Amino acid sequence: MNTPHVTIIGAGLGGLTLARVLHINGIPATVYEAEPAPTARAQGGMLDIHDYNGQLAIEAAGLTDEFRGVILEGRQAMRILAPDGTVLLDKADDGHGGRPEVQRGDLRRILLDSLPAGAVRWGRKAVSARSLGEGHHEVTFADGTTITTSLLVGADGAWSRVRPLLSDATPQYTGMSYVETYLFDVDTRHPATAQAVGSGSMAAPATGGKGIQAHREKGQTIHTYVVLREPQEWFDAIDFADSTAAAARIAKEFDGWAPELTALITDGDVPPVLRPIFALPLGHKWERVPGVTLLGDAAHLLTPNGEGANSAMYDGAELGKAIAAHPGDIETALTQYEEAMFPRSVEFGSIGAELHDNLGEDAVEGLIKLYTENSN
Repeated sequence: MNTPHVTIIGAGLGGLTLARVLHINGIPATVYEAEPAPTARAQGGMLDIHDYNGQLAIEAAGLTDEFRGVILEGRQAMRILAPDGTVLLDKADDGHGGRPEVQRGDLRRILLDSLPAGAVRWGRKAVSARSLGEGHHEVTFADGTTITTSLLVGADGAWSRVRPLLSDATPQYTGMSYVETYLFDVDTRHPATAQAVGSGSMAAPATGGKGIQAHREKGQTIHTYVVLREPQEWFDAIDFADSTAAAARIAKEFDGWAPELTALITDGDVPPVLRPIFALPLGHKWERVPGVTLLGDAAHLLTPNGEGANSAMYDGAELGKAIAAHPGDIETALTQYEEAMFPRSVEFGSIGAELHDNLGEDAVEGLIKLYTENSN
């Protein structure tokens, strides 16, 4: 039996990794993506790619050399600061850590460049999917067109249109939101803040689950995530269309903090962006449904813990390898993939639970312990 053409919904890192692993195994696949073009929007910030999942996926995709070419040297450095700016942990990048940092956009480009022309269909936003019976499914796109497939993979993120074929679960607000800001030309225009952040990542946690996290990106750019635990209604009362007022309101939650830290909020070079954090229940799973499965956030949306992109890529690689190993028996391939993926997603998701447990009343001490015990 021949392996059916694989239909992948979503050209994120997980879906593209799957497409690449299938391609090098001679299995045809088409990726349908809502964005109109590869450069339609910014692709997010820094990713630390782990040696126990993300890097294994890159190896399975045959892209290790390309990956090494986009690593930002020195970015594994880590600092933990107290709210008054005191440096509590200053961990240099000695080149031996297992989590090299890359820009998400660079990693996505490598994956896209590795696929044959026409493998990704841009501007195809999936709006629904339905079963046609006997393992066949129909996907409807926003432009009214449809496709039918005998092997459908939902790699379409938190609000997956494929997930309802398998599960009634929907992401729920975690009680935590990020407010995202950027500072440019930091060494020239914001030297005190640049010095506080250092050459890699910086975290300044506080009790109550709030804090400021920042990453050095390419050049002199600092990307900041301000973490606040408030109900969605609290954020609804802030007019984010008025960027100055919104930044001032968020900064008010950090009154008394060192000015080089609050400048990450008030001196942003782009309007602050609200990012409410949603998650699926830890351990989300489903019964086997012929001809369809999920990967990445569509399958196991996590609270941010550094595992999301790594886990999605690993899912894609493992699913691709399972299909390649059972080319004439897709149900065996999907069963094998899901039986391994379900417990793995719990393991990776639990890393987030451990992190948040450590950010209670002894937030700073807990975070220092986490980084010193996990030296990579």
